[in-house]
Amino acid sequence: MGKRVVYPGTFDPPHYGHLDIVKRSARIFDEVVVAVAKKPRKFLLFDAEERVKMFEKMVEDIPNVEVKMFDCLLVDFMKREGINVIVRGVRLFTDFEYELQIALTNYKLAGVETVFMMPSQEYIHISSTIVRDVASYCGDLDNMVHPYVKQKLREKFNCGS
Repeated sequence: MGKRVVYPGTFDPPHYGHLDIVKRSARIFDEVVVAVAKKPRKFLLFDAEERVKMFEKMVEDIPNVEVKMFDCLLVDFMKREGINVIVRGVRLFTDFEYELQIALTNYKLAGVETVFMMPSQEYIHISSTIVRDVASYCGDLDNMVHPYVKQKLREKFNCGS
């Protein structure tokens, strides 16, 4: 078996920045497991099953990517899956500060490594928060999310077709 990595997050909703990190990770590593957090400590627009389905639609053409849900410490999920590397996208310095703390904690807890990736320039401004905000006003999401995710957001915010 080759090198497997996990790309964890809430992905509420998943967007093209997330997809960019997954595609690039899939070119570097043998298998990428997108791990969707079931019960994070924050308000969610979509439940875990919806977020998994959205991400599955986004990666259906990438053969070495699998989407799974987890409801435990990430390091426990990783142990169960036989994975010891985390991939995280970092857009800004403020992201890095937070992600570094988490990476160091995960290393202390279970000896897992974290690889940081910058999103491609065309996606660096996108966040799930921005996507939700634009969607809540029925704004243009074409350059931010996959068509299936756009459809689900439009349904959620009663934006019509």
